[in-house]
Amino acid sequence: MSSSPQRSFQHRDSSPAGAPGRKRSRFTYRHLNQMSTFTTSCPLRVIGHLDLDCFYAQVEMVRLGIPEDKPLAVQQWQGLIAVNYPAREFGIGRHCTVTEAKKLCPDLIHQHVATWREGDEKWAYHPDAAENIATDKVSLDPYRLESRRIMATIKEQLPPKLQKVEKASIDEVFLDLSAQVHAVLLDRFPELANPPYNDASEQLPMPSTTALDWQADALVDLDDEQAEFEDPDWDDVALLIASKIVRDVRAAIKSKLKYTCSAGVARNKLLSKLGSAYKKPNMQTVIRNRAVQCFLSGFKFTKIRNLGGKLGEQVRQAFDTESVSDLLAVSVEQFKGKLGDDTGVWIYNTLRGIDTTEVSSGTQIKSMLSAKSFRPSIGTIEQATRWLRIFAADIFSRLVEESVLEHKRRPRTMNLHHRHGNQTRSRSCPIPQGRPLDEKTLFEIAQTLLNQIVSEKEVWPCVNLSLSVAGFEEGVSGNMGIDAFLLKGDEARALKEEPKESKNVTQPPTAKRRRVENAGGIERFLTKRETTMVNRDTSDGISGSGAGFTDDLSPAQALINSGKPPIISHVCPRCDAKMESPEALLSHTDWHFAKDLAEEERVNQAFANRQAAAAASSRASGQKSGASAGPKRSARPKKGTERGQSKLSFG
Repeated sequence: MSSSPQRSFQHRDSSPAGAPGRKRSRFTYRHLNQMSTFTTSCPLRVIGHLDLDCFYAQVEMVRLGIPEDKPLAVQQWQGLIAVNYPAREFGIGRHCTVTEAKKLCPDLIHQHVATWREGDEKWAYHPDAAENIATDKVSLDPYRLESRRIMATIKEQLPPKLQKVEKASIDEVFLDLSAQVHAVLLDRFPELANPPYNDASEQLPMPSTTALDWQADALVDLDDEQAEFEDPDWDDVALLIASKIVRDVRAAIKSKLKYTCSAGVARNKLLSKLGSAYKKPNMQTVIRNRAVQCFLSGFKFTKIRNLGGKLGEQVRQAFDTESVSDLLAVSVEQFKGKLGDDTGVWIYNTLRGIDTTEVSSGTQIKSMLSAKSFRPSIGTIEQATRWLRIFAADIFSRLVEESVLEHKRRPRTMNLHHRHGNQTRSRSCPIPQGRPLDEKTLFEIAQTLLNQIVSEKEVWPCVNLSLSVAGFEEGVSGNMGIDAFLLKGDEARALKEEPKESKNVTQPPTAKRRRVENAGGIERFLTKRETTMVNRDTSDGISGSGAGFTDDLSPAQALINSGKPPIISHVCPRCDAKMESPEALLSHTDWHFAKDLAEEERVNQAFANRQAAAAASSRASGQKSGASAGPKRSARPKKGTERGQSKLSFG
């Protein structure tokens, strides 16, 4: 740890705005304001990274009430997937088998993960799971549930409107604390609220502190010890405030859930992630901007994210080194020449701790997978069907956690993968959207996909089977088509309140319904009435006086009335995307319409902001240049022509 002064906020007079001869900050009022909008290029940006210590092992220790100093490992079949720190002191690693680990530490507690077993309605901790690899399937749901509890605790500790939290993995979380730190800065230092002369490019006054108290944080040492005693700037103050916020979050996780985590606090995601792994367990590392180069110089670049695989090996071969410090002398042109323009620039910046990756708070589960590798392989459809039932139960239990029962989110497609030898067969289909989603529905769809694969030749024995759902969308109930937004009064009310029975196209539409459809709505512009849209063969029962299109029925309604699906795809007139049905096309065009409205609102707001700024600037300049010009005259109509007009000549 650095030998930095530990005095708490020694104050000095802040430099008055515009005072000559006073030292000013390296940062401007514009940089300060960028913090409130989470601008990724802001030099005052502050990012925290939380990393749960031996997460799977901690979950089992808390569940079983095992003291923190007892050695414990999490077992999956005969291998280990997590080892706590007391067990690591005996030389036990994740590549050890249970037998090898017990030889190193006879007192080792090895807890097998929960498993799904045929006939069970839920995963459970089976004492004999390790001996039933052929009939059990691993479940990581206990860890997913605890991960969600941790996320909820983190969000409770941060201001709702100033937080930006990204779940990077089951045991890692990024926090963009810039907006919250910005609010704290303005509260503690009111002189930062308004720039002199309303000029955002003005440099900030220096902080009114000469020493910062980092408490229990681990500070990265500097190359030059004298630099430690240089006056702190606003980036140091921002990181200090952020470190206090992260420390409080970690304390809340510990007190409420009994989990410890390590943390890194820095100016971006790259550095904060490296910081959280710098001193473990249960430590917090702060990487000040002035210490970035010293911090990275001691690393092998293969330890940096995205540089540990093929790309890292390519860099190592190109420059014959793995040290960051050796590559700092390499120019960006040399990197571009050997690795390409984009990759070369990215590596050049990464080695210098430059990263503008956004903390994305909107990350949600995009797919769910349940799979099993068979040893020995299975050879009958009955065996595969039993596993599909377990997969369906596994996926549905996780869908319940994603609020599928509350119709908030649900998947659109299902995929089944079947491996026979080195050959993999896949089948997929849409999940019906018109009925509630339950375990039985998932199993029936999976069974249909399996039957399609089995109908082919040479599919047994099967060595791997996996079922997945994807294409999650937000569930909306009780919504209206876009026609209702284009209609007014009773027409829109009638469209919303009309009972489902009255919408059956086999019944004659009411007068009001006919008026709505004849009025057009957006559907009239999206569908065509040419008879070439459907198969007119009389054997399909579509052609003829009773099944053709009428003035009262749209083409989509006529197709539904006939009971026959269209044989052509429905194409979006704007982006040429092909839809499966008129309803899907209508929903797709609704999306275009909503996007256009949002863009129009954004442009109008931007224009209004520019107008307001111009007016404010005009008033300010008027006050400076015309202070003695007397009172303003009352507004009078212009006598000249307006722009774009000309006077008429009468000879």
